[in-house]
Amino acid sequence: MTAYLNDPEIWQESWDRQQEAFMPDREHRFAAMLDAVAAVTEGRPPRLLDLAGGTGTITLRTLARFPGAEVTVLDQDPVLLTIAGSSLRDRATVIDADLGDPGWRAKLPAEASFDAVLTATALHWLPAERVSALYAEIREVLRPGGIFANADHMPEESLPILSGKLRDHARVKREARYATGASTSWPEWWARVAADEQLAAKAVERARIYPAKDHDQEWLPPAAWHVDALRSAGYSEAGVIWRGGTDAAVAALR
Repeated sequence: MTAYLNDPEIWQESWDRQQEAFMPDREHRFAAMLDAVAAVTEGRPPRLLDLAGGTGTITLRTLARFPGAEVTVLDQDPVLLTIAGSSLRDRATVIDADLGDPGWRAKLPAEASFDAVLTATALHWLPAERVSALYAEIREVLRPGGIFANADHMPEESLPILSGKLRDHARVKREARYATGASTSWPEWWARVAADEQLAAKAVERARIYPAKDHDQEWLPPAAWHVDALRSAGYSEAGVIWRGGTDAAVAALR
């Protein structure tokens, strides 16, 4: 059995490479969201919530771009939180909370008021009614004028045929990367986690939280659905700030 958690940057890099095989333009969405954060904070270090932040991917990029940023990572996955805690150490606050539970905000620092809340490729695991409610809950932890952004799989509803072709094209390229060993697939990555002596127990815990039979139901509405839901949740404005193929990032101002 391996043990790489003493060098957490290795797991961070491994996670990034696995995710980039699925989303080659992954960094573009992060850059677009952080550009929006810079615009609303006028360049000063933001107070930012990395929602469903996993290993702290957005957090690391925020800290690199905005030295002095105050960042909180919130997630429920015990494996990803362990990697986040090991690599971020005292550079960010790491919180274990379930976004499926409306009480998740109670886990945040007292009287939390963030300049920005960002999330990426995570909320599609939640049902429609929960996402709508969550958008309103997120608004309540933003300061007036603060920004929320969500980057995820959001097909363009006016291009159903082209969207299908884009997905097929991306799948062929992705499978070629897996076949040649250029990238690690999602199942392979989790198999390596389960084989690591420092993460194996967390993988068992994760399996209890996310039973396989319940964790394969993605809900992927178009970006227009998200924009409408954000407006209904009371944000002053909402719209698309980035698109890459069948993925997009929507943003809203409180």
